[in-house]
Amino acid sequence: MPDSPALTGDWWKLYGDATLDKLETRIETDNPTLAGALGRYDEARGYQTQARAALYPRIGVGADITANRQSDNRPLRGNGEPDLYPVDTVGGDASYELDLWGRVRNSVAAGKAQVQAGADDLAAIRLSLECRLASSYVTLREMDQQAALMKETVDAFAQADVMTRKRFDAGISTGIETAQSGAQLSEAQAQLSDVENSRALTEHAIASLVATPASSFSLAAAQALLPIPDVPVTLPSVLVQHRPDVAAAERRMYAANRGIGIAKAAFFPAITLGGQAGFQNAGLPGLLTAQNILWSVGPGAALSLFDGGRRRGRMAVARATWSQATADYRVEVLKAFRQVEDGLSRLHHLGDEQTAEDRAVQQAGEAERLSLDRYERGASNYLVVVMTQTAALRARRQALALRTERLQASIDLIRAIGGGWSPHA
Repeated sequence: MPDSPALTGDWWKLYGDATLDKLETRIETDNPTLAGALGRYDEARGYQTQARAALYPRIGVGADITANRQSDNRPLRGNGEPDLYPVDTVGGDASYELDLWGRVRNSVAAGKAQVQAGADDLAAIRLSLECRLASSYVTLREMDQQAALMKETVDAFAQADVMTRKRFDAGISTGIETAQSGAQLSEAQAQLSDVENSRALTEHAIASLVATPASSFSLAAAQALLPIPDVPVTLPSVLVQHRPDVAAAERRMYAANRGIGIAKAAFFPAITLGGQAGFQNAGLPGLLTAQNILWSVGPGAALSLFDGGRRRGRMAVARATWSQATADYRVEVLKAFRQVEDGLSRLHHLGDEQTAEDRAVQQAGEAERLSLDRYERGASNYLVVVMTQTAALRARRQALALRTERLQASIDLIRAIGGGWSPHA
């Protein structure tokens, strides 16, 4: 496969935020979900080590020092044979399976593929956690901007409410207008409280991701806007090279194919080379002498002639497993391409929507200024002011939400391609 243009590690640095950088590095060391996934990967590696052991001879040594008594009623017992006698044995043995039919090789290859799939699973979980953290962080910064906007709005509405009440005291405005201004101020204060609550919950979610109790975790408010990365147009063509879940599905498909080879090998005899050598004597004294040497060496073969269809059943299971793994791989590939195209489409259309919404913010702000100026000069009633202020606030909040949605879409796209991209991709 060609070299991947994706960033292999710190993809979040595309957003240029030092606080986000520090939080993301804690995922690797502190998150318990990732630690559990690492344990499962280590378990797979252990099974792979066991499978590889079959490629080598098995060598063992042992010693056996026993005291024995014969039964008085043993059949064909000879005269003069002792009833009590010792048997002491020291020796070793070795055995090696001739892998003529590929059972061991296929087992090792399947195990290796499963380990690689486990590594890909670990990478997928890590990427998912990193993206969740980045998404929560982007939401937190939106809450900071929303809170700042609502505080400015509350201050502006409070000044308008003071002005309206002064006009009422002077007999210029009516009680309806003071009620409208008071209701508008209270509604803005309620919205500010809702934003602050949402920020607190988002902060708690970040604390959980970095394995810190929410009560002892806090992030200072910040107003800096995170940049939206430029997306290279070649993303779909390099997708399959990057996605860890796609790679894991491919590895499992390969392992399932090897499983068919393992099942086929059961239809052929298992041939083993083995040997034993050592010393045996009726007592420890003089055990290690030439006359007490014993040995045996030779091949062995075993083949099941009738098993009631067990091997055929295993073959059917292996083929069905491969069919499932193949279908799962195709599903993952199709899903990956769809998610990338969805991400690209979202970024494109959200960008157009953001442009239109920014124009709406500008126009709504101008309408708000003009309506308030006309009200102060007595050329308009306060209902017009309320309507224009409400429209302006809604447009500003929507513009902030849209920019955050674009950032979220870029994070989703990063997840869809299995990581970030280089500026020259």
